[in-house]
Amino acid sequence: MFTGLIEETGQVLWIRATEQGTQLQIAAPGMSRSAHTGESIAVNGCCLTVSAHRREYLTFDLLGETVARTNLGGLRRENVVNLERALAAEARLGGHFVQGHVDCAAAIIGFDETPQGFRLEIALPQEYARYIAEKGSVAVNGISLTVAQVNPASFVCWIIPHTRNVTNLKHAKAGDLLNLEFDILAKYVERLLRCSGGL
Repeated sequence: MFTGLIEETGQVLWIRATEQGTQLQIAAPGMSRSAHTGESIAVNGCCLTVSAHRREYLTFDLLGETVARTNLGGLRRENVVNLERALAAEARLGGHFVQGHVDCAAAIIGFDETPQGFRLEIALPQEYARYIAEKGSVAVNGISLTVAQVNPASFVCWIIPHTRNVTNLKHAKAGDLLNLEFDILAKYVERLLRCSGGL
């Protein structure tokens, strides 16, 4: 479980296919000092298990489902990724409950600076549109954001300068794919209603 508050950005060293699947190695000087093999770290909002670490490097194994559903398969050397360690039981919950189970990757429609802040508009795949609501929470590349506006085929979040500066959104541009995880509460409500015949 994560909160959507990014602790560090890491830089991709390599991503490559192996006989067992796909491996990803990231330089994360801050996080790697305390990381342990087997622990969970959210990479662009996707919960991955550390398979190896040394000095400032973290290595992860990616399943085929992860590559297909997220933007991780499209990473290249020197790309920047958002990193967050799993939530400690005694820690403050500053964002919202994020599982690290990415629903889909969707394209940026526009990311523009305005006098009010940075306006981020993201495509909203129709099959997930029911899970998003104005003033609700959504994880975007692992960042806990508040939905400001819902359109028929997109949604808008406003980004404060601090969030842009400390995450990989500072490199984002129209057309880039962002990992999206919708609020787990909406999914459970839908499931309960469906099972009880309410849907």
